[in-house]
Amino acid sequence: MPPDTAIDSLAVPNHVAIIMDGNGRWARSRGLPRPYGHRRGVEAVRRTVEAAADLGISYLTLFGFSTENWKRPTEEVAELLRLLRMYLRGHVAELCENGVRLRVIGDRSRFDQDIIDLIGHAETLTASNTRLTLTVALNYGARQELVAATRRLIREALAASPDDDTLVDETAIARNLFTAELPDPDLIIRTSGEKRISNFLLWQAAYAELVFVDTLWPDFNRLELEQAIGEYGRRERRYGALVSGE
Repeated sequence: MPPDTAIDSLAVPNHVAIIMDGNGRWARSRGLPRPYGHRRGVEAVRRTVEAAADLGISYLTLFGFSTENWKRPTEEVAELLRLLRMYLRGHVAELCENGVRLRVIGDRSRFDQDIIDLIGHAETLTASNTRLTLTVALNYGARQELVAATRRLIREALAASPDDDTLVDETAIARNLFTAELPDPDLIIRTSGEKRISNFLLWQAAYAELVFVDTLWPDFNRLELEQAIGEYGRRERRYGALVSGE
């Protein structure tokens, strides 16, 4: 399907990142256990990936599992990991059919080996796809990402000339982040009405446009995405500079 004609192709952001929030509240509002919200959330992921590709977005990054999520009840964490396994086993072929490349960022070391293997397998199978790059942040925290990047830079600096100012500059930091191969996000969307970015892409979000929507993640759909892009298109991105006449 071609990009939606109701959206100016010039205004479609190159990189959209989404904080998927509200699964638990969606379930609670219906008198259901929290896992039901997470299951419906997986369907929202599928809808959003398809819509992003149709609309001509090149990069879509989803905040799937934060470093803080391990503190949730054991049974809820187990359900989230079960759904992750299910997605990696059951939807990779669909990603390939739709030209979607899958990448995972974050610290994989805490996951069981079978999940690590499934991630690697999915990344390998989809590596040549070019229609959309889908990045899922798993066991990810932006502060931890910056700490890890700093440690790598320190190790590099100890082995290099102390007079080389390029060892620690913005380019060097960006090169050592999990997102080194990605452009910075143009638009960050958070669902569920919360208005914060919760330790997500703190460095990369420096000049991103932020859109907060009340819709709970399991109900997020193509129309919601189009409306967020429409809001993005109405804004003037200045990157800290004044416009003429100000």
